[in-house]
Amino acid sequence: MDYLCDKLEWFKSVILPHEGALRARLRSLRQKPESLDDLVAEVLLRAYSDAAWRGVEWGRAYLFTIARNLLIDQLRRAAIVSFDTAVDLDQLQSNVNLEAQLTTRDQLRYVERVIASMPPQAARVFIARRIEQKTPGQIAEEMQLSVSTVEKHLHKAIRLLMRAMAEQEASGVEQERSEHEGSDRATGR
Repeated sequence: MDYLCDKLEWFKSVILPHEGALRARLRSLRQKPESLDDLVAEVLLRAYSDAAWRGVEWGRAYLFTIARNLLIDQLRRAAIVSFDTAVDLDQLQSNVNLEAQLTTRDQLRYVERVIASMPPQAARVFIARRIEQKTPGQIAEEMQLSVSTVEKHLHKAIRLLMRAMAEQEASGVEQERSEHEGSDRATGR
């Protein structure tokens, strides 16, 4: 229980104070208003779900690194990338530490593995909605499904992703606990 309280306190003190700055920076990069909230939520989710959260001291740089990596991934999927957009991404690179970048990349790889393990329809809908930022109506038309079926697939994908992230976090808690117990035995406590 102390672990979760510590993590929540860390999140509230190190990460959340920088949400406004992150939102303002992303807005200045001409993010669409409807995708801005999704992007901010995704960045905060990734920050909170990081197993190595105790090592993060510079919340602003950490959030900006996560956002930068997410935007780069979006651009990779886009057909054309403007030079101005690439230059704008460098604005997100402020006081970035290498450990935060590596942690974020590891987390992204984990999410990619989870998406790959999803049922194909759920994965396609999730990618179309959350990565390609298509509307449920557009996805329904492309996949020749009803909007309610698209929403059910999206809900299933999100549920699977959240379950996998909770399991990953729980295994991180167990690992920390066993490491802590091992150090207690070594010191004779």
